Amino acid sequence: MNKRIRKMLATVLTAACMMSFAACGNSDKATTAAGAETKTEVKAEAKTEAKSESKSEAGTEGSGTKKEIVVLAAASLTDVCGELEKMYEEQHQDIDLVFSFAGSGALQTQIEEGAPADIFISAAQKQMKALKEESLMKDDTICDLLENKVVLIVPADSTLGITSFEDVKKDEVKMVGLGELESVPAGQYAKAVFTSLGFWEDVEKKANFGTDVRTVLTWVEAGEVDCGVVYATDAYTTDKVKIVAEAPEGSCDKVVYPAGVVGASKNADDAAAFLDYLKTDEATKVFEKYGFVKAQ
Repeated sequence: MNKRIRKMLATVLTAACMMSFAACGNSDKATTAAGAETKTEVKAEAKTEAKSESKSEAGTEGSGTKKEIVVLAAASLTDVCGELEKMYEEQHQDIDLVFSFAGSGALQTQIEEGAPADIFISAAQKQMKALKEESLMKDDTICDLLENKVVLIVPADSTLGITSFEDVKKDEVKMVGLGELESVPAGQYAKAVFTSLGFWEDVEKKANFGTDVRTVLTWVEAGEVDCGVVYATDAYTTDKVKIVAEAPEGSCDKVVYPAGVVGASKNADDAAAFLDYLKTDEATKVFEKYGFVKAQ
């Protein structure tokens, strides 16, 4: 299938999934941050389209024999995968990596609905386990790839005095950015943290739910919310927010990113080779530069 058509199909399916999940959230509160989310999506789409055009032109000039490996990856991997993509393609001239980033739940749905995909990297075990149980993954390729941390962030210029997860229940905090509970692992981790602290119901009333963790980050950067829960690696990408606390020990499951080859992959061997590369010392150093830790 033509690369452009495949990319458009993946984009349409992601958008459809996100619209479905968003419909289950708090639509009134979501209006407040809609502008920031829209700009983020447009910017990301423009960047992806420009990259696609560049690769298309290169393919036309070359032999046209490159193999496309479609990687569906959690949104928190956006920055680091950009660097790994460049490194791997320089070493493997016959491979064209195509990344699609979104909330892990939305990506799970894409795979379940038959979207073209070769590799899936989730931000939590839940989505990978579900796909495995549905026999949609190649079991022998699934591995725990990375670890991350759940953190509470505020705008860099915040004056609300938020220094801990407990502070989120204070009256001064009017709105909290969280990932969608059904589709975004970061949102599920956040709920677990606040539940363990005993005041999830209070936080839920203030929550504005985003379709992926990067949307939450954008809201906090823009001051659209008073604070938000993201991964440490997301917070490290910008100086417009500051980390004020890590999730208390034992308040949520360890943040582990499983990865594996999709059962319907048309390039399973090449996909497995790229997955093996992500476990190498060379790739690990890049992951660590962005704040990730190799899974134990």
